[in-house]
Order: sequence, then structure tokens, then C-alpha cells
Amino acid sequence: MLDFHRFQALTFDCYGTMIDWEKGIFSALRPILEAHGKTIDDFALLKLYSELELKAEQGEFRKYREVLQSVVAGFGEQLGFKPSEEEIRSLPGSLPQWPPFPDTVAALKRLQPRYKLAVISNIDDDLFAGSEPKLQAQFDHVITAEQARSYKPSHNNFRLALKRLGLAPDHVLHVGQSLYHDVTPAKSLGIATVWVNRPSPRPGTGAARTADGKPDLEVSDLATLADIALRE
Repeated sequence: MLDFHRFQALTFDCYGTMIDWEKGIFSALRPILEAHGKTIDDFALLKLYSELELKAEQGEFRKYREVLQSVVAGFGEQLGFKPSEEEIRSLPGSLPQWPPFPDTVAALKRLQPRYKLAVISNIDDDLFAGSEPKLQAQFDHVITAEQARSYKPSHNNFRLALKRLGLAPDHVLHVGQSLYHDVTPAKSLGIATVWVNRPSPRPGTGAARTADGKPDLEVSDLATLADIALRE
């Protein structure tokens, strides 16, 4: 069991962990697919999303808005249709409307008095600015992919977070939904991890790449994490 007394800061992935990105992805992509007469089940949609996103994040860094536009174009290529420019822009355009999970806001409010809170997210500064008010928390630091010029699972993003926090890895606990993007790289740097294994049509993975990971703690939501962290 983790000793929560040793942690001075909690770092959080955002989309998939605090924000319900699957709901956001479905709400943005389903109308596009329906407009072009394409049907795909939820599992297959999330799997294709994960593959297209990962491909778009390879090579020279580009902003996440462009990654998401590439994802929409990729759906067209894979499923045999040509999305309009408006449709291509609609996925990143919808992101500020993606809702937090029902447990997110209350959990952050409970954790904030005890810990420094930070975000490590594969996102652009302006896109996160659209989501941040929904979280209703005062984060000590926000580390975006745009600032790091790299995407998780790059160690660069986590090293930048440690530098901003001014803390050694053993005083930080990273919380994330993705074994691939969050748990595995954080653990390899000596950062303890919590896997938020939220329910999904693609269990254990959601819209992220499949990976093996060994988190220090697994929870189904942030309310459970807050219960455990504050019970210590």
C-alpha cells in the first residue's frame, strides 16, 4: 500500500482521467460518421482513434489541435469518406465542451488542501484553458505538450513537471487513466502511480494505446483516490 504521507504533490493526466474524453470523442465523431453513412461500434471507434492519434503524434512536434484534425482526416481515409474542413476542425473545436467526470470536481476540492496539484496533459495551452474552468481547481502547475514540445509517454513531460514542482520523484504521485501514456513512463522515472481504470467500451484502455503497466494503486474513480489519500 502506498504511503501517502511521503507525497507533497499529485500530478494528474487530464483527458480520460479528469475530463470524460470518451464522451467528448463520441459526441464529436458520431455526427461526422453518420453524415457520411458510416457505422462503427464504440470499441472499434476508440481503437481506431488511439491508432490515429498515436500516428499523428510521431515525428516533429505539432500542436494537439493539428493532431485532432489529423485524426478526423484519418477516420475518413480508413472508412472511405472525405470530411469537410468544418468537420475536420470540429473535433478540437468541441474539446472545451467536454465534461468532467461526475467525481472529478469534488475529489480535487478534497485533495487540494493537503497536496500541491499539477496537470501533465497531451494538450495545447489554449485548449486546456477552455477545459480548466470546468475542473474548479487551483492547479499549482499545468504542463502541456505544447510547453514540453513532446507528447507523453515521453519522459520529457514528466521531467518538466518535476522541475516545475521542485520535487524529487519519490515525493510525487502521478494519477492517470492510460497505462501507456501515464503509468509506464512515470514509473520508469521513479514516480509512484495511480491507475484510474474508468469503465469503457474498450476496458482497461479506452481511447489510448494498449500497454502493460504495473501501477502502485488502481482505482475506478477519483473519489476513491481521495478517500484513500485522505484516510492515511
